[in-house]
Amino acid sequence: MAWGFCISGAAAIKAGVNASASLLANASALDNLSNQVEASINTITRRDWNTNPPTAKFSGALAELASNLIAMKIINYDMSGYTSRLEASTMLDVLKDGSTALWEALKDDKIKEIIV
Repeated sequence: MAWGFCISGAAAIKAGVNASASLLANASALDNLSNQVEASINTITRRDWNTNPPTAKFSGALAELASNLIAMKIINYDMSGYTSRLEASTMLDVLKDGSTALWEALKDDKIKEIIV
């Protein structure tokens, strides 16, 4: 199931150049984060996006949300590489802000009808 919504590179880029190199090199750990995020998205939106994916026209929204959430987990894993806690916190805030509208859209049944 891992990386069904986005590619690992998208999450790594969003986590930034100061993200934990040891975590980014650990494919098993990254797969686990991807699985957790995909399960959360499926649960919260009450739709199995893995089995019933959105059309290509709308798949970017799902990829955006998943990569944001995975990047947040990567940043939160080890903030010691960032120049300051403020830098890491700001990155988390930006990713959270970018995810909020996507969460609402993917939970909306009217929107779900048009994206599959």
